[in-house]
Amino acid sequence: MKKTYHNNKNGKACWTRPLVTLLSAGVLLAGGLPGAAEAAKSQKLTAGNEYLLVTNYPNNLHVLDLKTETLLKTCQLPDAFGPGTVVTSPDNSTAYILNNHYEDIYGVNLDSCELVFTARQSSGNERVKSIFSLAVSSDGKELYTVQNPTLLNKDHYRVQQPRLAVYKTNAGLDAKPIRTLPAPRQISVMSVLDDGTLLMAGEDFYSFDVNSGKKEVVLSNRNWQRPLYAPPDVLNVWPMDTPSHEFLSLYTTARFQDKSMNMDTADWIYGFHTIDLKTGKAESLDFGPITEIYFTGMRNPTDKNQVFGVLNRLAKYDLNKKELIKAAELDHSYYCIAMNHSGSKVYLTGTYNEVAIFDSETLEQTNSIQLPGGDMAITTAQVIRR
Repeated sequence: MKKTYHNNKNGKACWTRPLVTLLSAGVLLAGGLPGAAEAAKSQKLTAGNEYLLVTNYPNNLHVLDLKTETLLKTCQLPDAFGPGTVVTSPDNSTAYILNNHYEDIYGVNLDSCELVFTARQSSGNERVKSIFSLAVSSDGKELYTVQNPTLLNKDHYRVQQPRLAVYKTNAGLDAKPIRTLPAPRQISVMSVLDDGTLLMAGEDFYSFDVNSGKKEVVLSNRNWQRPLYAPPDVLNVWPMDTPSHEFLSLYTTARFQDKSMNMDTADWIYGFHTIDLKTGKAESLDFGPITEIYFTGMRNPTDKNQVFGVLNRLAKYDLNKKELIKAAELDHSYYCIAMNHSGSKVYLTGTYNEVAIFDSETLEQTNSIQLPGGDMAITTAQVIRR
């Protein structure tokens, strides 16, 4: 049986448990019998409750009840897994998942697990991939993705111009774009301001008019002009903007002592780009020295001075003081971080098949939830409130 490896806290390889064991665990979590698992799919989400959405192999969408810290239901998805990027409609009734090797988008009703939307992006000899770019309009009527098309000819491939594809969310199981617009290259994650403006992360951060195609730089990344700073390095893979309601991306950079830009005396620091989704305010803020690598970060929704990051450790920083407050050792790597709306809990996902839960104040692990199926890999974790 194929094994999947990740790094544990000592940097050593560890492998996931056999799929049959994980599936058996999933049956127990869902109620002990396959019939109970089927019944759970139609269990409706409760108004006011918080839920965590996450995907994993072989092709599952999981809904976790954060009040009871249990697996509420597992919805099976079509086709193949990857990357498992998840975003939701504004009313949190539908989850949209980019999957099938970055090619197709599915919409799943969270109350019933019913598949209500399908967009298959490739056709004929044109292969289309979307690289994590997925967002829903602020009114819930449209879905956006940046398509990266390639013509597969008999003797060569020809890369085409990227384009923003706009779909109606009520288009059903054979959705086609209602319009396409030329888009910048290298676009990955996206989000939407409350006023309906689409945000794109690429070479820089852009606002994009989904009707005219007009784009503007709202926050410079590769092309920032910060005196005595090196160009930043970012990893934009996870479109996380709930519940903090900000479009946030970690960066690493060097800050030089003087115009000689001597690398030996530079300060190596972590920071984040952020765009407030309510006001549109955009800024780049340093928060601490580089002591290790983090894949994702998030600010506490109720205390924006607290910054959390995760990969091989869970760390908490004081933004004003620009220093590490506390860190927690982990038994293996986690890629994706999430928090509840009160800011009291931190949820770690990605790589393995368990969701780890930590107290945000003490950074002590309080629980973990085992998921049926295999690795979450580079899934996006979304915390929603119905």
